[in-house]
Amino acid sequence: MNRHSNTITIGGFDHIEAIPLGGGLPVVIQTMWKDRLSFADIEGIAGEETVSRINRLKDMGCGVLRFAVPDLEVAEIVGNLASRVSLPLVADIHFNYRIALRCLDFPIAKIRINPGNIGKRENIEKVLSKAASKGRPLRIGVNAGSLPLDLRRSVEEGGLDRTEALVAAAQRELAVFQKFGFSAVILSMKASSVADTIKANRIMADRTDVPLHIGVTEAGPLIAGVVRNTVALHALLAEGIGDTIRISLSDTMENEVIAGREILGAVADSTGKRAKQEGVVIVSCPRCGRNSFDTHDFTMRWQQVLYAMVKPVTIAIMGCVVNGPEEARHADLGITGAGNKVLLFCHGKIIKTIDASEADAAFAEALEKL
Repeated sequence: MNRHSNTITIGGFDHIEAIPLGGGLPVVIQTMWKDRLSFADIEGIAGEETVSRINRLKDMGCGVLRFAVPDLEVAEIVGNLASRVSLPLVADIHFNYRIALRCLDFPIAKIRINPGNIGKRENIEKVLSKAASKGRPLRIGVNAGSLPLDLRRSVEEGGLDRTEALVAAAQRELAVFQKFGFSAVILSMKASSVADTIKANRIMADRTDVPLHIGVTEAGPLIAGVVRNTVALHALLAEGIGDTIRISLSDTMENEVIAGREILGAVADSTGKRAKQEGVVIVSCPRCGRNSFDTHDFTMRWQQVLYAMVKPVTIAIMGCVVNGPEEARHADLGITGAGNKVLLFCHGKIIKTIDASEADAAFAEALEKL
């Protein structure tokens, strides 16, 4: 399939950066804020740290950042935060349509609603009306765990399988949006099952031109979650299905963004499709009994800095002379252990030999010169 969805722009008003997605454009990476916000999180030094973390996520490749907004107080907090950052923020609303209406008073770039629990059609239409007047897109978020009651019962009674119920819920809500004439819509159908996620998105990709937000929900801790998302997303992206992704992990936002970048890079490498992202490629050895340099610790210290680089470079972090300069000759810059010393190398050529205590400073200096 060579799917060409509609193009939707998230942001692009006031000070908010415009993020276009769909229409064959590069896939947009998303993540979601992990903690409930309080006013203390946006005030004083804590507020500066919150803004700094959002900016760092943007630098690392996050195109859209979502916040759970469970009540009107959090709507005020996220709205305040949206006025202080350029990264498009999304309000995730369940149960109470009035929260969505309030969020639209702020420079919040997109609203995500789950029609299965947002209430009456007239409430959905109130959100659609205000979003249309503000020029804000909406995401229909259908989850296997929060289907409309009638579809949930049908699954339990064996009338529908979970994939069919996801598709039915999505089509039902799209019909409401289409009847209202609201076209700035993105659709997601998520399940914790890899098979259900793939099948539901394949079906809807064939039935609609609406941009698709894809990912496996509640995918688990870091390793399990990355594996499940990789399997599902590679299958879909390789077929041209998916315009924006979120790697749901029981882990940090930063690791969700990194996982998203690596999945997109792997898809591009294996298929040559549009998923490719510019920026750094990190090559690092797994470490073994030969190591004389702690690659794990060094990589953890530097990975957020490296993933914030825009320049397309390859960085090698190697543990010993066996897998150092020779095995990473392609690297633009590399560092490896050699007995009691550490070697810096460029394209396989050693450029500096230093003590381990000097490694970070020397690496930073060399990185600056790239």
